[in-house]
Amino acid sequence: MKITTRGRYALRATLALAQLGKDGGPISVSTLSEQEHISPIFLEQIFFKLRRAGIVASVRGPGGGFFFEKPLEEVTLKSILKASGEEMDTVPCDKRTGNCARISTCLSHKVWTRVNKLVDDYFVNITLARILEGNID
Repeated sequence: MKITTRGRYALRATLALAQLGKDGGPISVSTLSEQEHISPIFLEQIFFKLRRAGIVASVRGPGGGFFFEKPLEEVTLKSILKASGEEMDTVPCDKRTGNCARISTCLSHKVWTRVNKLVDDYFVNITLARILEGNID
């Protein structure tokens, strides 16, 4: 598994949104762009995906911007990465078992399935609230 720039920026941007929007008010893309030194066009693309996934919502116009649709305790690292388009598996063979002629005899398949489960369990249990608290162990 390799997290792309889009996934890394999605996490940075959502953490910045969480910090800047503590009162629940909308934060503009330009503010987030300046804070995180990320292109506003790239951030718009990321937030469009996050909005489609129900993680954030937006308000248009002056004073508009993005805010969280859910409490930070419910926004997981997995949901952010998945919404931004990241592939969450460490190796592709776990998803392509139907196309693999070796699946019934492959000893390494169980290893990769377990690694994928460990990674998935970690990402699904880490929330934005936990990251902000410094509690990611």
